[in-house]
Amino acid sequence: MGAMIWPGMGDPTKRKQTIRFLIITAAVAIGVGLTSTAILSQISANDPLKQCINNRDTGYKISATFEVIVDGEKVDIPANVGFSGGCQKSLYTLANDGVIYAEWDEKYDFEIGQFLWIWKFPLRDMDESKSRILVNGVESPDFIHVKIEDGYHYKGEFVTKGADTTKEHDFLPPET
Repeated sequence: MGAMIWPGMGDPTKRKQTIRFLIITAAVAIGVGLTSTAILSQISANDPLKQCINNRDTGYKISATFEVIVDGEKVDIPANVGFSGGCQKSLYTLANDGVIYAEWDEKYDFEIGQFLWIWKFPLRDMDESKSRILVNGVESPDFIHVKIEDGYHYKGEFVTKGADTTKEHDFLPPET
């Protein structure tokens, strides 16, 4: 049994065409990859959620209070959310007192969901149909997309997927 000949590689002319095609395809793929990387880095340069604000002159600064309840239990928002590896993000906390801060070069519509993302809050584990965000005591129809306003109070009431939220339990004996 002889050596296997790959399709398009037996005839020297076809081999040359196949290799040329593969080189052109690789060059196009590399060009597209580099171009998309350059475009995305330009777009991210002005995204307050992806930039460190350590050395920026941030003229827009607001703060609000945020209370988080999961399955009926209060969850403390830790101090130093938004600080990592010497980088201070535009949404952050300084203490575990429930005050969240937002800063950027100019007015920006920060959302509660963006703070949850920076905090790495496990929103995927929550049942969104049973969870809600209250703004100054009133439920927001925008849920996590509600805008953060200076001086407002936010309360996130979250229910984990599969959590038993009923107040009454059926104490019937187990089925036999």
